[in-house]
Parts: sequence; structure tokens; C-alpha cells
Amino acid sequence: MVAHNFRHALFCAVITLIIAWPIMGLKLTAVGTNITVAGADSFTWIAVAVAAAIVFAFQLFRDHIMGNLSGVAALNPLANREPLPDEKRLRLENIGLVLLIAIALIWPFFVSRGAVDLATLVLIYIMLALGLNVVVGLAGLLDLGYVASYAVGAYTFALLSNYWGISFWMALPIGALLAALFGLVLGFPVLRLRGDYLAIVTLGFGEIIRILLNNWTSVTGGPNGIGGIPDPTLFGMEFGRRVKEEGNTSFHETFGIAYASEHKVIFLYLIALVLAVITAFVIRRLMRMPVGRSWEALREDEIAARSLGLSRTGVKLSAFTIGAFFAGFAGTVFASKQGFISPESFVFLESAIILAIVVLGGMGSQIGVILAAIAVTILPELAREFSEYRMLIFGAAMVLMMVWRPQGLMPMRRRHIKLKAGA
Repeated sequence: MVAHNFRHALFCAVITLIIAWPIMGLKLTAVGTNITVAGADSFTWIAVAVAAAIVFAFQLFRDHIMGNLSGVAALNPLANREPLPDEKRLRLENIGLVLLIAIALIWPFFVSRGAVDLATLVLIYIMLALGLNVVVGLAGLLDLGYVASYAVGAYTFALLSNYWGISFWMALPIGALLAALFGLVLGFPVLRLRGDYLAIVTLGFGEIIRILLNNWTSVTGGPNGIGGIPDPTLFGMEFGRRVKEEGNTSFHETFGIAYASEHKVIFLYLIALVLAVITAFVIRRLMRMPVGRSWEALREDEIAARSLGLSRTGVKLSAFTIGAFFAGFAGTVFASKQGFISPESFVFLESAIILAIVVLGGMGSQIGVILAAIAVTILPELAREFSEYRMLIFGAAMVLMMVWRPQGLMPMRRRHIKLKAGA
């Protein structure tokens, strides 16, 4: 078997060298006003050679390695654990969610501004992941262009505020509804597609939106983006040092307190927290309604679902629309948080990260998705000294996770109905 894999292993090692040489072995350096191509240092060449050797060894002994890795899952202490009864599990989940929300409400008043700002980003990713969980985890529709709905929400707020002076609170439902409309429009061309074909088409739609934003410079500003996006206000009170809009008042002057830049960050965090809770609550309720059961039925067996009278068109469109709606929510909050957006904020990598959160958390599991969003967003920030290897570590973690626990951190548990004997 090893001899059979030799040619394939050698081919993979050579391909690794061919790909790594221009990417890691060459770099552009500025010499005065000219740009020259320079070679990499010896450490980079050694790293490329070691990577090629690892690829060669892995492909050569692939059967033995994969056979041994299959036993890694048996080391998981939770692998053969009996699931909790549904009533007990739901009670524990509700208690955990209430405690989590209570801690999240109090927590920002005792930590630094940077920590609160990072927590706001975590909540944005939670909203995005919960929305994509409807499409991928519940309905089983692989959407690789989900970031497009995110961009629609963000650019809706940016354009409405720049051209018509629309406030955050008015733009929030408008951005979500326009994103939902985009999801509905996207759903129609892909009604008959599934699997890889569906993924390719949704990826294409995502790239179409990004390229449109990049080239429609007269409206979107193109690569320069849109800046000066206003912050949300609280009953006409602004959180800046000076009032920007006529008729508004400042928060610190109204309450007679000293100005602090943390007030705005905490307020935006609380908005994101409320929206994330609303997102989780609404989707949780939908999962228990007939539409949620329809999503799961479509995911498990589309032919059987249609034979039971379910409308494939309605079920798929509802999943795309509801998932995109909450992405619009997240996009509006993101635009307000950043104050500036550009097409580079909505690249394919964002869709890949959100999809990875859904897969790592557990397809269809809300608690798992929330935990995965927290882990994927915070862990890279805690290891900034390894920022250059962020995607390498991220990819390795996903591979290990799929081997160790392929169903995700907290897989979705379904209710089971037992019939009495003789019934």
C-alpha cells in the first residue's frame, strides 16, 4: 500500500513546493521609489521544505494515519454518554441562558473599553451564526454567500444616513427587511439546486454583491467605502463629547456626569446584546413551530418531505429570508460600531468563518453556535503574537475538531416520542 501511494505522495509534495514558492519564497521590497522582488530568508525556505516533507509523509502513510486517527474519537469522554431527558435538558438550557444574559448585562461595567468592544463583535457574530444556522443547520441548504446579506444591512444604514440622514433606529428594521428581500430573491434561482451546486451559486451571489459595491463608486464610494456613519442615540441623547445633530442633547450633560468615551461603547454593546437575545428567542420559537419542523424535514429527506405535502418552494424561501433578515440586523450594528465600511469588510472569508462557527458549534444547535462564536472570535485576540499563523491554527483546529467530535461542540438534541407497548 505504501508503494502504491508513493507517486501520489511525491506529486503532492511537488505541488506544495510549487504553490509555496511564489507565495512565501518571494516578497516585494521598496528601494527608494522602485519596487523589487526579493527572495525569502533561510527560515522561510526551511519551513517550506518541512511542509513539503510533512505532506509527502502524510500522503505516503495516509492509510495508516487515518486508521489510527479514527480511534481518537473513542478517547472522547462524552462519546458514549447517554443524552439528558428532554425536560431536564430544556430546564438546564433555560437556566444557563438566563444566567448568561444576566452576566452579560452587568459585565461591561467592570471591564476595559477594549474588552467591551470585542464583546460587541462577538455578539455580531452570534447574530450572523444564528441566522446562518437556520439556512445550513436547520434547512440543510449550504449557503457560501451569506456575507452578502450582512453587507446589504450594513450598506443600507450607511447610505440612508449619508443621503437622507436616517437614524440608526429607523435604519435597523429597514436594513433587516432589505436583507430579507435579498434572501428571498436569492432563494428563487436556487430552488431546484442542492449540495455543491447550491454552494457554488450562493458563492457567486455573494461575490456579485461585493463586486457591485466595489465598482458602483458613485453610490457606494467603491473601494474608498463610506465613512461618517452616525452612532445610535438614546431618546435623542448622543454619546459624543459634542452634539452633532441639531435638536439632540448629550448623554453626559443630561445626567450631569463627566464625559467618558466608554459610554458609547457600552451602549452599542447593550444594543447588540438585546438584538442577539431577540434573534435567539425568535429562532428558538420558530424551531418549535411547523415552519421549523418543515426545515428539518427538508434537510433530512426532501423527497419524503414533498410526499407529505410540504412545499419545497415555501420552506426554502422561508429559510433564506429569515436567515438573511438577522444578517441585516448584524450588518446595521456592525456599520454603527465601525463608523466606516468598505467592500473589503464583506469578503468570502467572512462567510467561511460564519459557516465554520455553525459547523463547530453543532448543526442546528443554538447553544453550540453561541459557544463556537465566542471561541472563534475571542481566541485569535488572545493570541495576537501568533496572528501570522491565525488561519493555519484555525484550519488545524477545525480538522482536529472534525476528527474528535464531528457532530460539533453541542450537537442538536431532538425530542423523541415513545409509544407505550400495545398502543
